Amino acid sequence: MKGKDLLSVSDLSSEDINLLMSDTMVMKASGWLSSLSSKSLALLFEKPSLRTRTSFEVAIRQLGGQAIYLSPNEVGLGKRESAADIARVLNRYVDAIVARTFSHSTLEEIACHTDIPVINALSDKEHPCQALADLFTIYEKKGDLKGLTLAYIGDGNNVAQSLLLAAALTGLNFRIASPKDYTIDKKMLSIAKGYVIDSGATIFVTEKPTQAVINADIVYTDVWTSMGQEAESQKRRQVFTEYQINGKLIALAKEDAILMHPLPAHHGEEVAEGVLDSPASVVFDQAENRMHLTKSLLISIMGGLEVPLPGY
Repeated sequence: MKGKDLLSVSDLSSEDINLLMSDTMVMKASGWLSSLSSKSLALLFEKPSLRTRTSFEVAIRQLGGQAIYLSPNEVGLGKRESAADIARVLNRYVDAIVARTFSHSTLEEIACHTDIPVINALSDKEHPCQALADLFTIYEKKGDLKGLTLAYIGDGNNVAQSLLLAAALTGLNFRIASPKDYTIDKKMLSIAKGYVIDSGATIFVTEKPTQAVINADIVYTDVWTSMGQEAESQKRRQVFTEYQINGKLIALAKEDAILMHPLPAHHGEEVAEGVLDSPASVVFDQAENRMHLTKSLLISIMGGLEVPLPGY
């Protein structure tokens, strides 16, 4: 993966993902390293962030490198200065760019004007780093990915789309229950259906949460209103009322099912009050694993094979 962009989960192979899972397990136990001691990382953000920004800053620091955070007010991406010009400048300063943008096309424009790797830290289309960390959490809790069933309840947003692709590549069965006009993009669904031919995973799309959750190994949800959709929040609360994760719905999953949410959560909306504090919840392990996955991802992309992981 050295030198590759990561704009979409589709930029990875199933072998890439499986290697990231095993490498992250080692990385989580390794602590601080000096693998990327000569490397600098630009965090180019249009949207606010807690987990994404912190996980990247801590990850590169624990690998011996440094991060430079570039806020919306400082840069004015696409407003004060074009994405192409920003990319060409950063290309001469840093070793990789982590970009968090409203539009996926902005990421693609940045990648077109750099020779260094560009990593998608969230766009309107995908959130690959979140999905990869989620897969690691499942791998860590369940010991495998292939053959398990993940039930995603809610909006077919960027997180759902990256999870769909990642699941399809790795043999993780994926079910999604969404209201009619809020489901997965048809093009994404088509790509994922191509992947399951080799992986053996199944994909099931429904409007009924109960159909998705029954006997699932993982129950997953996300906010009903993502950043940039605030004007739709009242309408979405009405549309998604029947899609709340609560004790009654979780009871339909397997007895040892785990509950996941990428955070931030709106308690009392997509998750009932107290649900994220239940024994089934792994959401804070999931949040922690963003940093561990990010470390193995950065070594893979910025360091390559000449940077051995401890224990290898």
